[in-house]
Amino acid sequence: MKLILEYLKKFRGAVILAMLIKLSGTLGELLIPYILEHLIDHVVPGRKLLPVLLWGAVMLGLALLVRFLNVTANRMAVKVSRDSTYEIRQRLFEKTLRLSGGQMDAFGLPSLISRMTSDSYNVQNFIRAGQTIGIRAPIMLVGGIIITLTMDVGLASILCIMSPIMLAIIATISWKGIPLFHRVQQGMDDIVRTMRENITGIRVVKALSREPHEVERFRAVNEEMTKRDLRASVLMALPGPIMQLFLNGGLTLVVLIGARRVNAGVTEPGVILAFLTYFNMILMGVMALNRVFIMMSRANASAGRIAAVIDAPEELLPLPEEEAAHTEKEGFIVFDDVTFSYGEEEETEDKQEAFAGEGRHACLSHIDFAMKKGGSLGIIGATGSGKTSLINLLMRFYEADEGAVFVDGKDVRTYACDDLRRRFGVVFQNDVIFADTLRENIVFGRDVDEARLRQAAEEAQAYDFIDAYEEKFDHEAVIRGANLSGGQKQRVLISRALAGHPDILILDDSSSALDYRTDANLRAAIRENYPDVTLIVIAQRASSIMALDDILVLDEGRVIGHGTHEELQKTCETYAEICRTQMGEVSA
Repeated sequence: MKLILEYLKKFRGAVILAMLIKLSGTLGELLIPYILEHLIDHVVPGRKLLPVLLWGAVMLGLALLVRFLNVTANRMAVKVSRDSTYEIRQRLFEKTLRLSGGQMDAFGLPSLISRMTSDSYNVQNFIRAGQTIGIRAPIMLVGGIIITLTMDVGLASILCIMSPIMLAIIATISWKGIPLFHRVQQGMDDIVRTMRENITGIRVVKALSREPHEVERFRAVNEEMTKRDLRASVLMALPGPIMQLFLNGGLTLVVLIGARRVNAGVTEPGVILAFLTYFNMILMGVMALNRVFIMMSRANASAGRIAAVIDAPEELLPLPEEEAAHTEKEGFIVFDDVTFSYGEEEETEDKQEAFAGEGRHACLSHIDFAMKKGGSLGIIGATGSGKTSLINLLMRFYEADEGAVFVDGKDVRTYACDDLRRRFGVVFQNDVIFADTLRENIVFGRDVDEARLRQAAEEAQAYDFIDAYEEKFDHEAVIRGANLSGGQKQRVLISRALAGHPDILILDDSSSALDYRTDANLRAAIRENYPDVTLIVIAQRASSIMALDDILVLDEGRVIGHGTHEELQKTCETYAEICRTQMGEVSA
């Protein structure tokens, strides 16, 4: 709830005004039965038409005013809830982009998505309801009791006895509902994860005819989510029937006792009629209060999940120079005895998706090498050997457990993340094409003119197929580039990496879908046009890296070979075997 109050501070003026308007409308609503009682008991017996018409006009005018005030307050509440939730979502998204790799792993992508969507929706509903129902319901309850006390203390005492009991029941049940709704949101994480896996992997599912299997897998997750939601909903629904029982019992007592008091001449008929109206108002107020508590329980659980992300500490702040590591090795890029593992946290079931393309437990052990500026390095090894982990450390998505990584003579931890990463052009193994034009996918919000855009596309061997589209660079790509072939997507991604004139170019298995001629032309264009760019290529094909200055051969996080293509064929049996196998396949 602290999160909600914090973001409402900016709108405190609008919130207070909306609450005052709602308060005025509710007080006016409470006056209507009081005026009706006066009209029946004191005006009608006088048998004069004009006073009856005047008091009737007062009631009508007050009803119209109440309607206007309530509509105005509701509209203001909707605006405040919309704008404050916009601020929360914006802050949540910005913070998500600044999370470290470890934090992304800990929260999990599906959980972050559900916090952005369903959790923020729960918060928005409560902010709106808190300004409307949250004001009207207690005023109806308290105001109704106060007014009835002025009419008939004996009858009002029935309400005075029942109200605290009902409120205690609502508060107790709502408090118990908070952890249940937290589990409901965790169930939503599981649903989002399963949906996300199936949507992104829909071609694999269809190709292997696994639709029935995936339907059953989703059914299991959906049923668990439904069970959790049912448990929470049943608990939170308990106050409803209990309130109805209490209030209907109280209403029966009012009718019985009131009838006796009217017959005895102690109470006027109008008072009984007003009491019945107030009882109905109080009933509606208590039921509305119960709905607010349900929303509050959901919002409290959701706000806690959102706050956990927003309040997460900044793990990748620049390290002061005096605390930085130093190395005696010379080179533009240096790994100085680096050891790293992704850790063993198990807070969610989906932690490894964010950055660690090789699996959560992929690690590096005592990695030690240096590259000169403008040099080129190829990295090759089996799946899970730690290739992508090297890039994660170099770009400071994660930090090394031991040793240090240096770029341009500085420990990467001393850079602001934005300053460090602007030096890179990178194509990841599972990179993303956004649902936008090819132009925007390549430019990506940077200051890239038309000439540079075309040059980057030509160098990446992408211009020919882009030029064949009627819209050229304005051709629309769909989500994840589903309307592009694998090779086209890779060339667009390489164009994006080249367009920013990077100091360091990283290609992580980015030519696997290219034919050998296109791959060769791409490598020739990079050598010719980017002689000062430091190039790192992660590849599965030896042919993609054999012409580079140096090659690292990794196996289970360790360097088992380091040298040129010719040297490694003589000194590293694993590399020689890769070359023999692949060259044999090529020649075949």
